[in-house]
Amino acid sequence: LKCLRLVYERQVIREKAPKYLNGHRISKAEDVYELMCDLQLEGKEHFIVLHLNNKNGIVCIDRVSTGSLNQSVVHPREVFKGALLSSAAALILVHNHPSGDPEPSPEDMEITKRLRETGDLLGIKVLDHVIIGEGRFISFAERGLI
Repeated sequence: LKCLRLVYERQVIREKAPKYLNGHRISKAEDVYELMCDLQLEGKEHFIVLHLNNKNGIVCIDRVSTGSLNQSVVHPREVFKGALLSSAAALILVHNHPSGDPEPSPEDMEITKRLRETGDLLGIKVLDHVIIGEGRFISFAERGLI
């Protein structure tokens, strides 16, 4: 599966994933990286949430925030508004680091914790947070951080 061209694939919250992705299953962080690898080309931070069904199939791709060179503002209300509208069973958080270094910042750790806690309250599991850098990625799940 080729990278999702984010420039052309702008999704509205209530729209389904593009037909070729509808139901595409995510089984590991590498699947997320392969799908979203074009984020490494962006000059600004983009925070995207993959909405999944109960079999980890993609039902929606939600661009929650486009930020600046080194940050994007993300609020749980905006993340879960879309998730509730799409009836997501689970989420995977994805964002890029334009610097090319995907190591999580303290802010990345904090927002992931807040979103996981919010998801627990709403019954929507946050499965992973994948940070994309230049030619590589970091998975919070693989590192035991989520």
